[in-house]
Amino acid sequence: MGGGYVFGSARSGQTAMVALVLVVGSFFAGYIFGNNAPIYIPQASSSNSTSSSSPSPSGPSDFANRIELTYRRTPLVIPQRGVNVCPLEFNEYIPCHNVTYVQQLLPSLNLSRREELERHCPPLEQRLFCLVPPPKDYKVPIRWPTSRDYVWRSNVNHTHLAEVKGGQNWVHEQGELWWFPGGGTHFKHGAPEYIQRLGNMTTNETGDLRSAGVEQVLDVGCGVASFAAYLLPLGIQTMSFAPKDGHENQIQFALERGIGAMISAIATKQMPYPSSSFDMVHCSRCRVDWHENDGVLIKEVNRLLRPNGYFVYSAPPAYRKDKDFPLIWDKLVNLTTAMCWKLISRKVQTAIWVKQDDQACLMKNAELELITICDSKDVSKPSWKVPLRDCVDISENTPKASYPTSLRKIGISEDEFTLDTNFWREQVNRYWELMKVNRTEVRNVMDTNAFVGGFAAAMSSYPVWVMNVVPATLNDTLSGIYQRGLTGAYHDWCEPFSTYPRTYDLLHADKLLSHYQNHGEGCLLEDIMLEMDRIIRPQGFIIIRDEESIISKVQDLAPKFLWEVETRELQDKYKKAETVLFCRKKFWAIV
Repeated sequence: MGGGYVFGSARSGQTAMVALVLVVGSFFAGYIFGNNAPIYIPQASSSNSTSSSSPSPSGPSDFANRIELTYRRTPLVIPQRGVNVCPLEFNEYIPCHNVTYVQQLLPSLNLSRREELERHCPPLEQRLFCLVPPPKDYKVPIRWPTSRDYVWRSNVNHTHLAEVKGGQNWVHEQGELWWFPGGGTHFKHGAPEYIQRLGNMTTNETGDLRSAGVEQVLDVGCGVASFAAYLLPLGIQTMSFAPKDGHENQIQFALERGIGAMISAIATKQMPYPSSSFDMVHCSRCRVDWHENDGVLIKEVNRLLRPNGYFVYSAPPAYRKDKDFPLIWDKLVNLTTAMCWKLISRKVQTAIWVKQDDQACLMKNAELELITICDSKDVSKPSWKVPLRDCVDISENTPKASYPTSLRKIGISEDEFTLDTNFWREQVNRYWELMKVNRTEVRNVMDTNAFVGGFAAAMSSYPVWVMNVVPATLNDTLSGIYQRGLTGAYHDWCEPFSTYPRTYDLLHADKLLSHYQNHGEGCLLEDIMLEMDRIIRPQGFIIIRDEESIISKVQDLAPKFLWEVETRELQDKYKKAETVLFCRKKFWAIV
């Protein structure tokens, strides 16, 4: 993920109220936002296939799309009037984290391992095939960096977190806004103080996390992602995740704020990230039982950590002496010692281990049958839908580099890497010229087929963060992306992504659609376009580069998805003319 400017420290109450007035005033002045008026689809369209020619009380309507709950059918046929619109109650539809579907699966799931929190995609015929509408009174999101501290209440209209976590300063209601003071369960006085304390603990009071070698962090059970937000001033990139559980909409809050996050859970399968990719894994009251099941979950942390990386554990077993916390602590100490981790600090409710780069220790403990060493063949597989392994892998110490060595192993030469890097630097500058928007209008970006991360690297000079997605059906270039200081995840676009609707301002798709054109039902161009529409924000951009036949088909279909579309002639990597589609999702709403 690319970084950007953020405010330096937590606000005082007085400053917060001044900012609150500024945000509300700026909205009405059109300063923090662009055009906030949606085009309306009247409820009458659900029973009338013709478009309404008369304007609604709040705005014009010229859509033929019908409001109708529609499921995916085979063969897939798009109505001439356009893709149907889902009823308003489906405004937060997340296909692979659908509570109703998961409830059907409960008898077959391992609830003791929290398998119900993982991805469970319904069969094709049970997936909706209609455009997900915005909620009532949805507004164009507040722009970064103001959005770090304030978002519109109507965009995430859920009060549970404010009610149960307000005392820990996760989030507070402020009129039409949600205010995020920067607190958390273990840092209710603010993330900056907590982050500095972690820096002191990792450097023996001599520096901060960055000087401790921390550049990429995995935040487990991230809440509203304030920890990640306040790491940005240190130039530290964070992959934040949390499940869709009782802390309702925590990831939606994070993304609405403009902080990189995704829905996920560490339960029975490997996380969708490469081995040896993070300098720190952070758990602050993350509600994960690391000590259970022979430590299979903490062995997954070991897989994800780079040699000499840190595991930060801020939870009751690290400091409480009552109940069964001492027993849990002893189990954790035994597990981490067996993996040759070293406890370097334990104070103020936090314990920190370092994963030592000590292969001799691991081999000795394997001989003593304290651990099992993973088969090297298993380690090389992309971690997508891979069951957790009850073993410890011997991590290769591959330092970050301008040309990641892991790419050479899969046949990507340094010349090809350099060509890609230079090409996207030129193209990204052209994109901003052609989009004709202020830099602050784009914050959340996804590269749906990231290759080696050249697009994200070029975006790093802008105030955005980028989710680099590497399709699980392609070569594993994600390790190389992490080695160049970026972050991302594996995914298969035959399935919906693990995020809320309306979470990205820009989607970039280079040769993605042609890659999936022969992958069968569920992977059709129309299926992927529907998912793009679900996760892009109103007025968000979708930039598509692909074969001419694909470009032509998307151009024909785009109006049926309520996208505006323009073509631009650019050049490909080899200086040949290439037609690029710039699609923009219309801001529409149901009335």
